[in-house]
Amino acid sequence: MRALIIVVMLFSILNVSAQQVRNFKLKDIENNTQSFTQLKGSKLTVIDFWATWCKPCVKAIPELNKIYEAYKIKGVEFIGVSCDGPRSVSKVAPLSKTLQIKYPILLDINSEIKSELNLNAFPTLVIVNSNNKIVWVHEGFVSGDQKLVIEEIEKLLK
Repeated sequence: MRALIIVVMLFSILNVSAQQVRNFKLKDIENNTQSFTQLKGSKLTVIDFWATWCKPCVKAIPELNKIYEAYKIKGVEFIGVSCDGPRSVSKVAPLSKTLQIKYPILLDINSEIKSELNLNAFPTLVIVNSNNKIVWVHEGFVSGDQKLVIEEIEKLLK
């Protein structure tokens, strides 16, 4: 019985670490359909799952903008995925403009992509490698977390 539990635990760990991001398609804030393949970086892609009503999300975005500006020339692309529902989705474009978000913002109104990736918190950052494999996930945002993101990007670029 103990061996079975260990095998099940190992399988679940391996399954999570091997999770892939499929080539999803979502509308952007200008109502154009964009695909993950069109937007992904040549080396890494950082996907930020957020919502307008989430205070830590709004706090993280200016820091993510800075990281994006520093790493886009190194083959790292950022994609913002707003999971605002039908009641708050109208706030996404104005907030994006106010925060001067430099990277593309997609709308996951029904949280389909978030659910598919089994994400539970806002904000959640997902780093995906060039083979579409999820290589790092970080939930939440507090001051100083931007350093963790930079460290992870640096480590993954090596």
